[in-house]
Amino acid sequence: MDADLIIIGSGMGGATLAAALAPSGKRILIVETGERMQDSPDAVDGYAIHGRGVFRPRETWLDGQGQPFSPGNFYYVGGNSKFYGAVLLRYRESDFSPIRHMGGTTPGWPISYAEIEPWYQAAEEMYQVRGQLGDDPSEPAHSGNYPFPPVPDEPEVADLRRRLKGIGLNPSYLPLGVDLDRWLERAKIGWDGYPNTVGGKMDAETVGIAEALRHPNVTLLTGTRATRLECGPDGRIVAVHVVGPKGARRLEAPLFALATGAVNSAALLLRSPDEAHPNGLANGSDQLGRNFMNHNCSAVLAIHPFRRNRTIYQKTLMMNDFYETGGPDGEPLGNIQMLGRVTGPILKAGSGLPLPVANAISSRALDLYAMSEDLPDPESRVSLKGDQIVLDWKRSNWAAHEALVARLKKELRRAGYPIVLSKPFDRRTPSHQCGTAKMGRDPAASVTDIRNRSHDHPNLFITDASVLPTSAAVNPALTIAALSLRAADHIRGKDWA
Repeated sequence: MDADLIIIGSGMGGATLAAALAPSGKRILIVETGERMQDSPDAVDGYAIHGRGVFRPRETWLDGQGQPFSPGNFYYVGGNSKFYGAVLLRYRESDFSPIRHMGGTTPGWPISYAEIEPWYQAAEEMYQVRGQLGDDPSEPAHSGNYPFPPVPDEPEVADLRRRLKGIGLNPSYLPLGVDLDRWLERAKIGWDGYPNTVGGKMDAETVGIAEALRHPNVTLLTGTRATRLECGPDGRIVAVHVVGPKGARRLEAPLFALATGAVNSAALLLRSPDEAHPNGLANGSDQLGRNFMNHNCSAVLAIHPFRRNRTIYQKTLMMNDFYETGGPDGEPLGNIQMLGRVTGPILKAGSGLPLPVANAISSRALDLYAMSEDLPDPESRVSLKGDQIVLDWKRSNWAAHEALVARLKKELRRAGYPIVLSKPFDRRTPSHQCGTAKMGRDPAASVTDIRNRSHDHPNLFITDASVLPTSAAVNPALTIAALSLRAADHIRGKDWA
Protein backbone atom coordinates (compact mmCIF):
# COMPACT_ATOMS: atom_id res chain seq x y z
CA MET A 1 0.00 0.00 0.00
CA ASP A 2 1.21 3.49 -0.86
CA ALA A 3 -0.82 5.15 1.93
CA ASP A 4 -3.68 4.58 4.36
CA LEU A 5 -5.62 7.43 2.72
CA ILE A 6 -5.11 9.00 -0.70
CA ILE A 7 -6.69 12.43 -1.15
CA ILE A 8 -6.99 13.57 -4.76
CA GLY A 9 -6.96 17.36 -4.88
CA SER A 10 -5.58 19.97 -2.49
CA GLY A 11 -8.33 22.61 -2.64
CA MET A 12 -10.56 23.59 0.26
CA GLY A 13 -12.13 20.14 0.66
CA GLY A 14 -9.03 17.99 0.27
CA ALA A 15 -6.78 20.27 2.32
CA THR A 16 -9.26 20.56 5.17
CA LEU A 17 -9.77 16.80 5.28
CA ALA A 18 -6.00 16.22 5.32
CA ALA A 19 -5.49 18.70 8.15
CA ALA A 20 -8.27 17.16 10.22
CA LEU A 21 -6.99 13.59 9.82
CA ALA A 22 -3.25 14.28 10.01
CA PRO A 23 -3.07 13.89 13.83
CA SER A 24 -4.32 10.29 13.47
CA GLY A 25 -0.85 9.14 12.49
CA LYS A 26 -2.22 7.33 9.44
CA ARG A 27 -0.20 7.67 6.24
CA ILE A 28 -1.93 10.30 4.10
CA LEU A 29 -0.92 11.02 0.51
CA ILE A 30 -2.29 14.15 -1.21
CA VAL A 31 -2.17 14.02 -5.01
CA GLU A 32 -2.30 17.42 -6.75
CA THR A 33 -2.23 18.21 -10.48
CA GLY A 34 -0.57 21.58 -9.98
CA GLU A 35 2.53 22.89 -8.31
CA ARG A 36 2.96 25.41 -5.52
CA MET A 37 2.32 28.93 -6.72
CA GLN A 38 5.43 31.08 -6.99
CA ASP A 39 5.51 34.84 -6.51
CA SER A 40 6.05 36.95 -9.63
CA PRO A 41 5.30 40.45 -10.97
CA ASP A 42 2.22 38.99 -12.69
CA ALA A 43 0.78 38.07 -9.29
CA VAL A 44 0.06 41.75 -8.57
CA ASP A 45 -0.81 42.79 -12.14
CA GLY A 46 -4.57 42.94 -12.64
CA TYR A 47 -4.33 43.03 -16.42
CA ALA A 48 -1.96 40.05 -16.51
CA ILE A 49 -4.45 38.07 -14.42
CA HIS A 50 -7.71 39.15 -16.07
CA GLY A 51 -6.58 40.35 -19.48
CA ARG A 52 -3.77 38.01 -20.46
CA GLY A 53 -4.96 35.12 -18.28
CA VAL A 54 -1.44 34.15 -17.29
CA PHE A 55 -2.60 31.82 -14.51
CA ARG A 56 -5.42 30.11 -16.41
CA PRO A 57 -4.89 26.49 -17.42
CA ARG A 58 -3.78 25.66 -20.94
CA GLU A 59 -6.74 23.42 -21.62
CA THR A 60 -10.12 23.66 -23.29
CA TRP A 61 -13.50 22.23 -22.44
CA LEU A 62 -16.58 22.06 -24.65
CA ASP A 63 -19.82 23.89 -23.89
CA GLY A 64 -23.31 22.50 -24.46
CA GLN A 65 -23.13 23.39 -28.15
CA GLY A 66 -19.81 21.64 -28.61
CA GLN A 67 -17.84 24.88 -28.75
CA PRO A 68 -14.43 24.97 -27.06
CA PHE A 69 -13.71 27.46 -24.29
CA SER A 70 -10.97 28.12 -21.76
CA PRO A 71 -12.21 27.31 -18.24
CA GLY A 72 -11.42 29.69 -15.42
CA ASN A 73 -10.44 26.96 -12.96
CA PHE A 74 -6.91 26.93 -11.53
CA TYR A 75 -4.47 24.08 -10.92
CA TYR A 76 -2.19 24.90 -8.03
CA VAL A 77 -1.62 23.59 -4.53
CA GLY A 78 -4.64 25.06 -2.79
CA GLY A 79 -6.79 24.90 -5.91
CA ASN A 80 -9.17 27.73 -6.74
CA SER A 81 -8.85 29.08 -3.19
CA LYS A 82 -5.50 30.59 -4.19
CA PHE A 83 -7.53 33.19 -6.12
CA TYR A 84 -10.69 33.36 -4.00
CA GLY A 85 -12.07 36.47 -2.36
CA ALA A 86 -11.47 34.88 1.07
CA VAL A 87 -15.20 35.12 1.88
CA LEU A 88 -16.07 32.45 4.44
CA LEU A 89 -19.84 32.67 4.80
CA ARG A 90 -22.23 30.14 6.28
CA TYR A 91 -25.28 29.12 4.31
CA ARG A 92 -28.34 30.69 5.90
CA GLU A 93 -30.52 28.35 7.97
CA SER A 94 -33.34 28.58 5.41
CA ASP A 95 -31.03 27.30 2.66
CA PHE A 96 -31.25 23.77 4.07
CA SER A 97 -35.02 23.57 3.45
CA PRO A 98 -36.92 23.59 0.14
CA ILE A 99 -37.37 27.17 -1.06
CA ARG A 100 -39.68 28.54 -3.72
CA HIS A 101 -37.73 30.78 -6.11
CA MET A 102 -38.84 32.76 -9.13
CA GLY A 103 -37.26 30.02 -11.28
CA GLY A 104 -38.50 26.98 -9.38
CA THR A 105 -38.24 25.26 -6.00
CA THR A 106 -35.02 23.93 -4.50
CA PRO A 107 -35.02 20.39 -3.04
CA GLY A 108 -33.45 21.32 0.29
CA TRP A 109 -30.72 19.30 2.02
CA PRO A 110 -30.77 15.86 3.62
CA ILE A 111 -29.32 17.45 6.77
CA SER A 112 -30.37 20.53 8.72
CA TYR A 113 -28.40 23.64 9.58
CA ALA A 114 -28.26 22.45 13.21
CA GLU A 115 -26.53 19.24 12.11
CA ILE A 116 -23.72 21.07 10.32
CA GLU A 117 -23.38 24.05 12.70
CA PRO A 118 -20.66 22.59 14.97
CA TRP A 119 -18.45 22.05 11.93
CA TYR A 120 -19.16 25.56 10.63
CA GLN A 121 -17.85 26.83 13.96
CA ALA A 122 -14.79 24.58 13.75
CA ALA A 123 -14.11 25.68 10.16
CA GLU A 124 -14.32 29.35 11.13
CA GLU A 125 -11.76 28.75 13.85
CA MET A 126 -9.49 26.74 11.57
CA TYR A 127 -9.55 29.39 8.83
CA GLN A 128 -9.26 32.28 11.32
CA VAL A 129 -12.36 34.08 10.08
CA ARG A 130 -12.72 37.80 10.73
CA GLY A 131 -16.33 38.83 11.25
CA GLN A 132 -18.97 40.39 13.46
CA LEU A 133 -22.17 38.83 14.76
CA GLY A 134 -25.37 40.77 15.15
CA ASP A 135 -25.49 43.16 12.21
CA ASP A 136 -26.97 40.80 9.60
CA PRO A 137 -30.62 39.82 10.19
CA SER A 138 -30.17 36.68 8.05
CA GLU A 139 -27.23 35.38 10.10
CA PRO A 140 -27.98 31.88 11.44
CA ALA A 141 -27.32 30.89 15.04
CA HIS A 142 -23.65 30.49 16.00
CA SER A 143 -22.40 28.31 18.84
CA GLY A 144 -19.44 30.65 19.23
CA ASN A 145 -18.16 34.02 18.10
CA TYR A 146 -15.91 34.72 15.15
CA PRO A 147 -12.27 34.12 16.09
CA PHE A 148 -11.25 37.66 15.11
CA PRO A 149 -12.94 41.06 14.69
CA PRO A 150 -13.91 42.11 11.16
CA VAL A 151 -11.53 43.52 8.58
CA PRO A 152 -12.05 47.30 8.82
CA ASP A 153 -13.79 49.34 6.14
CA GLU A 154 -11.80 51.81 4.14
CA PRO A 155 -13.26 55.37 4.26
CA GLU A 156 -15.25 55.12 1.03
CA VAL A 157 -16.76 51.77 2.08
CA ALA A 158 -17.56 53.19 5.52
CA ASP A 159 -19.37 56.03 3.75
CA LEU A 160 -21.32 53.51 1.64
CA ARG A 161 -22.25 51.62 4.82
CA ARG A 162 -23.60 54.84 6.40
CA ARG A 163 -25.57 55.69 3.25
CA LEU A 164 -27.14 52.23 3.03
CA LYS A 165 -28.12 52.34 6.69
CA GLY A 166 -29.55 55.82 6.09
CA ILE A 167 -32.07 54.43 3.58
CA GLY A 168 -33.14 51.64 5.92
CA LEU A 169 -30.96 48.75 4.74
CA ASN A 170 -28.76 46.43 6.80
CA PRO A 171 -25.18 46.33 5.52
CA SER A 172 -22.97 43.99 7.52
CA TYR A 173 -19.35 42.91 7.66
CA LEU A 174 -18.21 40.16 5.30
CA PRO A 175 -16.69 37.19 7.15
CA LEU A 176 -13.18 37.04 5.71
CA GLY A 177 -10.11 34.85 5.98
CA VAL A 178 -7.49 37.57 5.51
CA ASP A 179 -4.44 38.76 7.43
CA LEU A 180 -4.73 42.34 6.18
CA ASP A 181 -1.30 43.58 7.26
CA ARG A 182 0.49 40.61 5.75
CA TRP A 183 -1.46 40.91 2.49
CA LEU A 184 -0.76 44.62 2.07
CA GLU A 185 2.96 44.16 2.82
CA ARG A 186 3.34 42.52 -0.60
CA ALA A 187 1.45 45.19 -2.57
CA LYS A 188 -1.32 47.72 -2.08
CA ILE A 189 -3.91 45.68 -3.95
CA GLY A 190 -7.11 43.82 -3.16
CA TRP A 191 -7.11 40.08 -2.61
CA ASP A 192 -10.25 39.19 -4.56
CA GLY A 193 -9.09 37.47 -7.77
CA TYR A 194 -5.39 37.95 -7.01
CA PRO A 195 -3.23 34.88 -6.30
CA ASN A 196 -2.07 34.39 -2.74
CA THR A 197 1.71 34.20 -2.97
CA VAL A 198 2.51 35.69 0.46
CA GLY A 199 0.20 33.87 2.86
CA GLY A 200 -2.05 36.85 3.46
CA LYS A 201 -5.20 34.88 2.64
CA MET A 202 -6.33 31.93 4.73
CA ASP A 203 -6.65 29.57 1.79
CA ALA A 204 -6.46 25.80 1.40
CA GLU A 205 -2.68 25.83 1.06
CA THR A 206 -1.74 28.37 3.74
CA VAL A 207 -4.06 26.78 6.33
CA GLY A 208 -5.15 23.26 5.40
CA ILE A 209 -2.07 21.96 3.58
CA ALA A 210 0.31 23.80 5.92
CA GLU A 211 -1.36 22.22 8.97
CA ALA A 212 -1.42 18.76 7.40
CA LEU A 213 2.26 18.87 6.45
CA ARG A 214 3.28 19.65 10.02
CA HIS A 215 2.75 15.92 10.53
CA PRO A 216 5.43 13.55 9.18
CA ASN A 217 2.78 11.00 8.14
CA VAL A 218 1.42 13.36 5.44
CA THR A 219 2.98 13.64 1.96
CA LEU A 220 2.08 16.06 -0.83
CA LEU A 221 2.67 14.82 -4.38
CA THR A 222 2.53 17.74 -6.85
CA GLY A 223 2.55 17.88 -10.63
CA THR A 224 0.63 14.60 -10.66
CA ARG A 225 -2.70 14.21 -12.46
CA ALA A 226 -5.16 11.47 -11.58
CA THR A 227 -6.42 9.79 -14.76
CA ARG A 228 -8.81 7.18 -13.40
CA LEU A 229 -9.85 5.24 -10.32
CA GLU A 230 -9.78 1.45 -10.21
CA CYS A 231 -12.51 -0.55 -8.51
CA GLY A 232 -12.15 -4.06 -7.13
CA PRO A 233 -14.71 -6.89 -7.48
CA ASP A 234 -16.15 -6.09 -4.03
CA GLY A 235 -17.00 -2.49 -5.03
CA ARG A 236 -14.15 -0.92 -3.10
CA ILE A 237 -11.71 1.45 -4.78
CA VAL A 238 -8.30 -0.21 -4.86
CA ALA A 239 -6.10 2.30 -6.72
CA VAL A 240 -5.81 5.63 -8.47
CA HIS A 241 -3.88 5.80 -11.73
CA VAL A 242 -1.80 8.96 -12.09
CA VAL A 243 0.63 10.61 -14.49
CA GLY A 244 3.41 12.78 -13.10
CA PRO A 245 7.16 13.41 -13.09
CA LYS A 246 7.79 9.66 -12.67
CA GLY A 247 5.47 8.79 -15.54
CA ALA A 248 2.35 6.67 -15.20
CA ARG A 249 1.85 5.09 -11.78
CA ARG A 250 -0.74 3.13 -9.85
CA LEU A 251 -1.20 4.19 -6.22
CA GLU A 252 -2.98 1.90 -3.75
CA ALA A 253 -4.72 2.62 -0.44
CA PRO A 254 -7.61 1.22 1.62
CA LEU A 255 -9.36 4.64 1.66
CA PHE A 256 -9.76 7.39 -0.95
CA ALA A 257 -11.11 10.94 -0.94
CA LEU A 258 -11.86 12.81 -4.16
CA ALA A 259 -11.67 16.61 -3.99
CA THR A 260 -10.78 18.04 -7.40
CA GLY A 261 -13.83 20.30 -7.79
CA ALA A 262 -17.35 19.90 -9.14
CA VAL A 263 -16.27 19.51 -12.75
CA ASN A 264 -13.06 17.50 -12.45
CA SER A 265 -14.29 15.12 -9.73
CA ALA A 266 -17.28 14.16 -11.86
CA ALA A 267 -15.06 13.85 -14.94
CA LEU A 268 -12.55 11.57 -13.16
CA LEU A 269 -15.31 9.20 -12.04
CA LEU A 270 -16.86 9.22 -15.52
CA ARG A 271 -13.41 8.34 -16.94
CA SER A 272 -13.25 5.27 -14.70
CA PRO A 273 -15.85 2.84 -16.05
CA ASP A 274 -15.43 -0.91 -15.76
CA GLU A 275 -17.55 -3.94 -16.55
CA ALA A 276 -19.57 -3.60 -13.35
CA HIS A 277 -19.87 0.18 -13.68
CA PRO A 278 -20.22 0.94 -17.40
CA ASN A 279 -21.42 4.52 -16.78
CA GLY A 280 -18.54 5.42 -14.52
CA LEU A 281 -17.82 4.88 -10.85
CA ALA A 282 -20.12 6.25 -8.12
CA ASN A 283 -22.86 6.50 -10.74
CA GLY A 284 -25.36 3.82 -9.82
CA SER A 285 -27.98 6.57 -9.48
CA ASP A 286 -27.17 8.11 -12.88
CA GLN A 287 -26.82 11.41 -11.00
CA LEU A 288 -23.05 11.78 -11.37
CA GLY A 289 -22.22 14.91 -13.36
CA ARG A 290 -25.83 16.12 -13.21
CA ASN A 291 -27.27 19.10 -11.30
CA PHE A 292 -24.31 21.32 -12.11
CA MET A 293 -24.77 24.78 -10.60
CA ASN A 294 -22.83 28.03 -11.03
CA HIS A 295 -24.03 31.18 -9.32
CA ASN A 296 -25.74 33.89 -11.36
CA CYS A 297 -23.47 36.88 -10.81
CA SER A 298 -23.04 40.46 -11.97
CA ALA A 299 -20.57 43.22 -11.29
CA VAL A 300 -22.33 46.45 -10.30
CA LEU A 301 -20.46 49.76 -10.30
CA ALA A 302 -21.82 52.61 -8.18
CA ILE A 303 -20.42 55.85 -9.61
CA HIS A 304 -20.42 59.43 -8.38
CA PRO A 305 -18.71 61.75 -10.90
CA PHE A 306 -17.44 64.10 -8.18
CA ARG A 307 -16.29 61.58 -5.56
CA ARG A 308 -13.07 59.63 -5.84
CA ASN A 309 -12.75 56.03 -4.76
CA ARG A 310 -9.35 55.68 -3.09
CA THR A 311 -9.91 52.19 -1.70
CA ILE A 312 -7.27 49.50 -2.05
CA TYR A 313 -8.98 46.31 -0.97
CA GLN A 314 -12.64 47.41 -0.62
CA LYS A 315 -14.15 43.92 0.00
CA THR A 316 -15.49 44.24 3.55
CA LEU A 317 -19.26 44.82 3.24
CA MET A 318 -22.24 42.64 2.36
CA MET A 319 -26.01 43.01 2.41
CA ASN A 320 -28.64 40.28 2.73
CA ASP A 321 -31.83 42.37 2.83
CA PHE A 322 -33.02 40.60 -0.32
CA TYR A 323 -31.59 37.17 0.45
CA GLU A 324 -34.81 35.54 1.65
CA THR A 325 -37.35 37.85 0.03
CA GLY A 326 -37.71 40.69 -2.45
CA GLY A 327 -39.23 38.98 -5.49
CA PRO A 328 -42.69 39.86 -6.82
CA ASP A 329 -44.31 37.21 -4.60
CA GLY A 330 -41.75 37.33 -1.82
CA GLU A 331 -39.23 35.00 -3.48
CA PRO A 332 -35.52 35.20 -2.58
CA LEU A 333 -33.25 37.34 -4.75
CA GLY A 334 -29.74 36.84 -3.40
CA ASN A 335 -26.64 38.21 -1.72
CA ILE A 336 -24.84 41.50 -2.34
CA GLN A 337 -21.21 42.04 -1.39
CA MET A 338 -18.33 44.23 -2.36
CA LEU A 339 -16.06 43.11 -5.16
CA GLY A 340 -12.35 43.48 -4.86
CA ARG A 341 -11.20 46.74 -6.38
CA VAL A 342 -11.93 46.87 -10.13
CA THR A 343 -8.94 48.91 -11.27
CA GLY A 344 -8.69 50.55 -14.67
CA PRO A 345 -6.66 47.70 -16.21
CA ILE A 346 -9.11 45.10 -14.85
CA LEU A 347 -12.07 47.10 -16.18
CA LYS A 348 -10.33 47.39 -19.55
CA ALA A 349 -9.80 43.63 -19.63
CA GLY A 350 -13.46 42.94 -18.90
CA SER A 351 -15.07 45.63 -21.03
CA GLY A 352 -12.72 46.44 -23.88
CA LEU A 353 -12.86 50.13 -22.99
CA PRO A 354 -9.78 52.26 -23.75
CA LEU A 355 -7.56 52.43 -20.69
CA PRO A 356 -8.05 56.20 -20.09
CA VAL A 357 -11.82 55.74 -20.06
CA ALA A 358 -11.56 52.65 -17.85
CA ASN A 359 -9.31 54.56 -15.43
CA ALA A 360 -11.73 57.49 -15.28
CA ILE A 361 -14.66 55.20 -14.45
CA SER A 362 -12.71 53.08 -11.99
CA SER A 363 -11.46 56.09 -10.04
CA ARG A 364 -15.05 57.15 -9.30
CA ALA A 365 -16.72 53.75 -8.82
CA LEU A 366 -17.40 51.51 -5.87
CA ASP A 367 -17.55 47.91 -7.06
CA LEU A 368 -20.21 45.47 -5.89
CA TYR A 369 -21.06 41.85 -6.61
CA ALA A 370 -24.67 40.66 -6.95
CA MET A 371 -25.09 36.90 -6.56
CA SER A 372 -28.24 34.80 -6.99
CA GLU A 373 -28.93 31.11 -6.58
CA ASP A 374 -28.72 28.75 -9.52
CA LEU A 375 -31.16 25.86 -9.13
CA PRO A 376 -30.25 22.17 -9.61
CA ASP A 377 -31.29 20.68 -12.95
CA PRO A 378 -30.42 17.08 -13.95
CA GLU A 379 -29.83 18.27 -17.53
CA SER A 380 -27.26 20.84 -16.40
CA ARG A 381 -24.30 18.52 -16.42
CA VAL A 382 -20.71 17.48 -16.85
CA SER A 383 -20.07 14.72 -19.38
CA LEU A 384 -17.25 13.50 -21.61
CA LYS A 385 -16.65 13.52 -25.34
CA GLY A 386 -13.81 11.11 -25.69
CA ASP A 387 -11.46 12.33 -22.98
CA GLN A 388 -12.57 15.97 -23.23
CA ILE A 389 -14.81 17.55 -20.61
CA VAL A 390 -18.19 18.83 -21.78
CA LEU A 391 -19.81 21.38 -19.46
CA ASP A 392 -23.41 22.01 -20.47
CA TRP A 393 -24.59 24.58 -17.92
CA LYS A 394 -28.34 25.20 -18.01
CA ARG A 395 -28.49 28.56 -16.29
CA SER A 396 -31.64 28.91 -14.13
CA ASN A 397 -33.43 31.48 -11.99
CA TRP A 398 -32.14 34.32 -14.16
CA ALA A 399 -35.25 36.46 -13.60
CA ALA A 400 -34.45 36.53 -9.88
CA HIS A 401 -30.94 37.70 -10.63
CA GLU A 402 -32.19 40.46 -12.93
CA ALA A 403 -34.57 41.52 -10.15
CA LEU A 404 -31.70 41.59 -7.64
CA VAL A 405 -29.53 43.72 -9.90
CA ALA A 406 -32.43 46.11 -10.59
CA ARG A 407 -33.18 46.42 -6.88
CA LEU A 408 -29.53 47.02 -6.06
CA LYS A 409 -29.27 49.74 -8.71
CA LYS A 410 -32.37 51.43 -7.31
CA GLU A 411 -31.03 51.37 -3.75
CA LEU A 412 -27.60 52.64 -4.78
CA ARG A 413 -29.19 55.60 -6.55
CA ARG A 414 -31.23 56.30 -3.42
CA ALA A 415 -27.98 56.13 -1.43
CA GLY A 416 -26.40 58.90 -3.52
CA TYR A 417 -24.73 57.25 -6.51
CA PRO A 418 -26.38 58.74 -9.60
CA ILE A 419 -24.73 56.43 -12.14
CA VAL A 420 -24.94 52.67 -11.66
CA LEU A 421 -23.62 50.24 -14.28
CA SER A 422 -23.80 46.45 -14.31
CA LYS A 423 -22.41 43.57 -16.30
CA PRO A 424 -23.24 39.87 -15.80
CA PHE A 425 -20.46 37.33 -15.53
CA ASP A 426 -20.38 35.06 -18.56
CA ARG A 427 -20.51 31.28 -18.74
CA ARG A 428 -16.73 30.97 -18.76
CA THR A 429 -16.46 32.34 -15.22
CA PRO A 430 -16.44 29.61 -12.54
CA SER A 431 -18.69 31.32 -10.01
CA HIS A 432 -18.73 28.69 -7.26
CA GLN A 433 -19.32 25.54 -9.30
CA CYS A 434 -21.10 22.77 -7.40
CA GLY A 435 -23.64 19.98 -7.41
CA THR A 436 -22.37 17.19 -9.67
CA ALA A 437 -22.18 14.46 -6.97
CA LYS A 438 -24.97 15.58 -4.69
CA MET A 439 -25.41 14.12 -1.25
CA GLY A 440 -28.64 12.46 -0.18
CA ARG A 441 -30.19 9.67 1.84
CA ASP A 442 -31.57 7.76 -1.16
CA PRO A 443 -28.87 5.88 -3.13
CA ALA A 444 -31.16 5.84 -6.17
CA ALA A 445 -31.32 9.65 -6.27
CA SER A 446 -27.89 10.83 -5.03
CA VAL A 447 -24.17 10.11 -5.30
CA THR A 448 -22.97 10.33 -1.69
CA ASP A 449 -24.56 9.83 1.69
CA ILE A 450 -24.86 12.57 4.31
CA ARG A 451 -21.25 11.97 5.43
CA ASN A 452 -19.82 12.46 1.91
CA ARG A 453 -19.30 8.72 1.39
CA SER A 454 -20.14 7.25 -2.02
CA HIS A 455 -23.27 5.10 -1.95
CA ASP A 456 -21.62 2.71 -4.43
CA HIS A 457 -18.09 2.45 -3.01
CA PRO A 458 -17.77 2.22 0.79
CA ASN A 459 -14.15 3.44 0.88
CA LEU A 460 -14.62 6.50 -1.36
CA PHE A 461 -15.44 9.96 0.01
CA ILE A 462 -16.07 13.08 -2.07
CA THR A 463 -15.17 16.25 -0.16
CA ASP A 464 -15.53 19.17 -2.51
CA ALA A 465 -18.40 21.33 -3.82
CA SER A 466 -19.66 18.40 -5.92
CA VAL A 467 -21.77 17.16 -3.01
CA LEU A 468 -23.73 20.37 -2.41
CA PRO A 469 -27.43 19.72 -3.09
CA THR A 470 -28.09 23.44 -3.64
CA SER A 471 -25.89 26.40 -4.44
CA ALA A 472 -27.66 28.85 -2.08
CA ALA A 473 -26.52 32.40 -2.84
CA VAL A 474 -23.37 32.66 -0.76
CA ASN A 475 -19.74 31.72 -1.35
CA PRO A 476 -19.37 27.95 -0.69
CA ALA A 477 -15.81 27.71 0.69
CA LEU A 478 -16.78 27.55 4.37
CA THR A 479 -19.51 24.99 3.70
CA ILE A 480 -17.01 22.79 1.84
CA ALA A 481 -14.61 23.05 4.77
CA ALA A 482 -17.36 22.29 7.31
CA LEU A 483 -18.54 19.22 5.41
CA SER A 484 -14.93 18.00 5.13
CA LEU A 485 -14.43 18.35 8.88
CA ARG A 486 -17.69 16.45 9.40
CA ALA A 487 -16.52 13.68 7.06
CA ALA A 488 -13.19 13.55 8.92
CA ASP A 489 -14.98 13.00 12.21
CA HIS A 490 -16.87 10.11 10.63
CA ILE A 491 -13.69 8.57 9.21
CA ARG A 492 -11.90 8.84 12.56
CA GLY A 493 -14.65 6.79 14.16
CA LYS A 494 -14.41 3.96 11.63
CA ASP A 495 -11.95 1.23 10.69
CA TRP A 496 -9.88 2.75 7.88
CA ALA A 497 -9.20 -0.63 6.36
